[in-house]
Amino acid sequence: MSKKEYDLGVKLRTLLAVEFNCSPDDFTKQENILTISALNEGRRKYSPEKYFFHMATTGGNAVITADESLHPFLRGFMTAEFGHWLFELPNLLPLEKELTKFGYTLSQTHHMFLPSENVLPEKNYPVKWFYGKEEISPFYGDKRFPNAICGKYLEERPDTIVVCAYDGETITGMAGCSQDTAGWQQIGIDVMPEYRSKGVGTYLVTLLKNEILKRGDIPFYGTSLSNYHSWNIALNCGFRPAWVEIGANKV
Repeated sequence: MSKKEYDLGVKLRTLLAVEFNCSPDDFTKQENILTISALNEGRRKYSPEKYFFHMATTGGNAVITADESLHPFLRGFMTAEFGHWLFELPNLLPLEKELTKFGYTLSQTHHMFLPSENVLPEKNYPVKWFYGKEEISPFYGDKRFPNAICGKYLEERPDTIVVCAYDGETITGMAGCSQDTAGWQQIGIDVMPEYRSKGVGTYLVTLLKNEILKRGDIPFYGTSLSNYHSWNIALNCGFRPAWVEIGANKV
């Protein structure tokens, strides 16, 4: 592991510790960890409510934060398997059954990536850059971009940079990032169907990742387990798998 990857790992564990109400070292232990959920300052702001259930692993043990009402079940659940195995379907099924008793259901698993390699764009598509609320706002409500930007401007995690590729006056793809907490920019990408498999997504994400790093922030990228088009974009842009998380949503 390079010093850069080590430093990013430390910063990641520090962020996750805020969100999981634990110590950064808890993500390096052998045993699984259970905490009481809390709204700590510095977390990524995806909801104004405390987690009812949320679980993460950086590849070894699992750390779970949850409402105390779920703790009696979780104490047995978390001792049944080594951490990362808790994310497999045979273990998630009984967890889902328990959550439904409280009016919740599991979210999808989020597979998250951090930058690892310095990659330069291999293509050279015409692009335009857009910065901040004023320049990005005209794109809100456009159904072509459900992943690159939020559905509307969010004060708690604002979209900060957008880069679009063009074919003449036609947008062929858009990559955008939102500041989910101070210093952490999450990248999303949308490529128009007729322009997919031509390197547009990889080109835009690489450009945006490099721009975020140049500004001194940390770019991160997330996708689902089976979205291998998105996985390949992440890997081709120099990202590496860094952690997995899953939560619960109200039914």
